[in-house]
Amino acid sequence: MKKKTKYTATWRLLLKTKLLKKVLSMLADEKKQNKKERDNALNERVPPLKLSGLSAQELQDLCRELHHKIDVVDEARYDLEVKVDKNEKEIQTQTQKIWDMKGSMNRIKLKRVKKSTDAMFGAMTKSKLSSKSDFKANLKTVKKEEEKKEEVTNWRKNVEAMSRMEGRKKLFNAVQ
Repeated sequence: MKKKTKYTATWRLLLKTKLLKKVLSMLADEKKQNKKERDNALNERVPPLKLSGLSAQELQDLCRELHHKIDVVDEARYDLEVKVDKNEKEIQTQTQKIWDMKGSMNRIKLKRVKKSTDAMFGAMTKSKLSSKSDFKANLKTVKKEEEKKEEVTNWRKNVEAMSRMEGRKKLFNAVQ
């Protein structure tokens, strides 16, 4: 028997819609708060520029100073990106090593083999030397095939042969 729930489907739907509305309003508030924090942080770090009443030379100096600051920030950003990439590669290699180690630790479950007492006694009485010699006798010999190497030929002859101009070229050279 299934236990009856306290709440009807319409009540659950009403609760879901109220929860969704609450979550959406919380997300909107969080976005506004993040934007305010960002604006405050930018105002603290980068004060507004006062360009009124500056001469051309002073404006050029200000531009050079800002350009130098941008270069310093770009260098720092590049250094951080390189460090992050290096750390990510190291993390990947370490995780790969961990997975390799985990994979090699798995032991194969062996099946139990029942042997009769006669078979066990027969295995114990065989001499080790005879088993070694049988093992060596049953080994297969493997012969390596020699790799065929392509002969290096003169490419000029090949070009003449491919163009089907061997005889015509001789005739042309004889005329000159």
